[in-house]
Amino acid sequence: MKLLVTGGAGFIGSAVVRAAVARGHQVVNLDALTYAACLDSLATVAGSNRYSFVQADIRDRGALDQAFAAHAPDAVMHLAAESHVDRSIDGPGAFIQTNITGTFHLLEAARAFWLAQGKPEGFRFHHISTDEVFGSLGPEGRFDETTPYDPRSPYSASKAASDHLVRAWAETYGLPVLLTNCSNNYGPYHFPEKLIPVVILNALHGRDIPVYGAGENVRDWRYVEDHAETLLTVVERGVPGRSYCIGGEAEARNIDIVRQICALMDEMVPAGAPHDRLIRFVSDRPGHDARYAIDPSRIRDELGWRPSVTLDEGLRRTVRWFLDHPAWWEPLLAREGVGRRLGADGGAAP
Repeated sequence: MKLLVTGGAGFIGSAVVRAAVARGHQVVNLDALTYAACLDSLATVAGSNRYSFVQADIRDRGALDQAFAAHAPDAVMHLAAESHVDRSIDGPGAFIQTNITGTFHLLEAARAFWLAQGKPEGFRFHHISTDEVFGSLGPEGRFDETTPYDPRSPYSASKAASDHLVRAWAETYGLPVLLTNCSNNYGPYHFPEKLIPVVILNALHGRDIPVYGAGENVRDWRYVEDHAETLLTVVERGVPGRSYCIGGEAEARNIDIVRQICALMDEMVPAGAPHDRLIRFVSDRPGHDARYAIDPSRIRDELGWRPSVTLDEGLRRTVRWFLDHPAWWEPLLAREGVGRRLGADGGAAP
């Protein structure tokens, strides 16, 4: 297949690009190279004749039309998005423009290409979304494909809107779409403003490790390379018009994740032990969802999927990777907003 991957220089997108090239697919990475993008995450495939890069913004319809005409993809894997909840609290406008307006322009460009090609049967538009669109769970229950939408942050609301657009384009225009909603990802090349890399790098440098509230918020964790393989399985074998919830079957409280990383750091960097002495509880994020959990029955039953990396093994691999790759993350620490608290006061007055 020839895949057009949007946001392929981002965290999950770069994992998809690396995995797709390894599977033998042709990959066109279309990315605007905003603050969280990093082409160094693609160094292992940059010289491959199965990989090419187009710098373009999904809000630019003309650039999208040119990319479709030049590369004639068999499928689109749409991962380009603003994704950091704290940033969405401080500046929701970028999330509306990229996640909603950008998705609209991409859908229209894909539809125009699909029609011009005579509606090829094998064409797919795979929209990669998040479980945050479903809101917050109590102590029991799990999200599945029938869960009503209940977004609670500007980020999750913008992703929910993009999900609705994708489904509408399928129903109204017949565009062959696939939609996946995934749980929290972690692993190599994770941008250093998210929880797990923050804990690793702060512990490494002897800095306070901030934990929101009491750290009781529960997430379902998914190793990013495992997730990338799952996404490729969906685009290759998923049923058009279907949505699939993808989880890691690995629920954990934030405080437990933090303490587990500290224990791994004690083992791998004993000079700084005990690293859990650096934990500091800070004011909670506004509207912080209590718990996410996914029931992956559909994707397991229909596509034979199961997670292949446990949380314990994935965290160990992730800590080791960050310790071994300072040349990748050190330059990113200087980017705007990295290393400081965002979204703490519910956003400044517009």
